[in-house]
Amino acid sequence: MHVDAVKQGQKVVVVDDLLATGGTSKAIIDLIEKVGGEVIKLVYLIELEFLKGRDVLKGYNVDSIIKY
Repeated sequence: MHVDAVKQGQKVVVVDDLLATGGTSKAIIDLIEKVGGEVIKLVYLIELEFLKGRDVLKGYNVDSIIKY
């Protein structure tokens, strides 16, 4: 991600295909927040609930369409 991809104070919605362990999403959140953005929602097509990725993303608004 380029440092100028998100402006200071900009609200960001992260859309991804899969929530598994939450590690990749947490890394994305850290990058966005490092440059001053605010993650207001995370949306996934598929969530693998048994991997408990939501636990890593506590405090964030997380939605998924299909849950396994």
